Amino acid sequence: MAEWLNNTFFGLDNGVFNAFHNLAESAGGFFTPLFRAVSIIGEKGIIFFVLAIVLMLFAKTRKSGVCVFGALAIGAIITSLILKNTVARVRPYLASAEYAEFWEFVGGKTSDSYCFPSGHATMIMAAMTAMFICFSKKWSWVGFVGVLLMGVSRVYLVAHYTTDVIGGIIVGAVSAVAAYFITKLIFFLLEKYKDKKFCAWCLNSDIKSLFNKKSLPDDDVEIK
Repeated sequence: MAEWLNNTFFGLDNGVFNAFHNLAESAGGFFTPLFRAVSIIGEKGIIFFVLAIVLMLFAKTRKSGVCVFGALAIGAIITSLILKNTVARVRPYLASAEYAEFWEFVGGKTSDSYCFPSGHATMIMAAMTAMFICFSKKWSWVGFVGVLLMGVSRVYLVAHYTTDVIGGIIVGAVSAVAAYFITKLIFFLLEKYKDKKFCAWCLNSDIKSLFNKKSLPDDDVEIK
């Protein structure tokens, strides 16, 4: 599978690598710190899992949080546990001396995992697609700008081929759609059995209630 990807999409992957390397050289590495920062933000999808957990703390956004969390979990399973090991595509800087030079120029970091599909692209696409589905389309589409920046950063840093990023975007989108329908089923069942304490708690509990409770004043105590 890895060999087929390398041979079939060589023109695309090689062309983009050369274009980004020319950009890095002509700009004197100006964009390198930016793309490193973007890449760090998406590391292991941690920031997106935190976002999902925060959303789940509030009753109003709990369904959206569950959807985002589910999308990330599904994406991680498909990407890290299934596709990476099945396809077994080595990192570009290990596969080509030319790409190794590009990688060294931008000060890329090593990774001990295979590269197809891009985990960074999967995580951010899963999160942003889930949010786009759940929230107002007037502003949630902005998240896809982040997807673009993340994809560009991974190729610019020679951590992934362009086709790795495209694969990650596809997996992320599919994961979000699957998570959406799973979330609908979960909340359908919660609503159906909302007379049960656990289901009612899942639907209505809200972290804000912890801060809205007014503590009673302490009784005056005479110190003798």
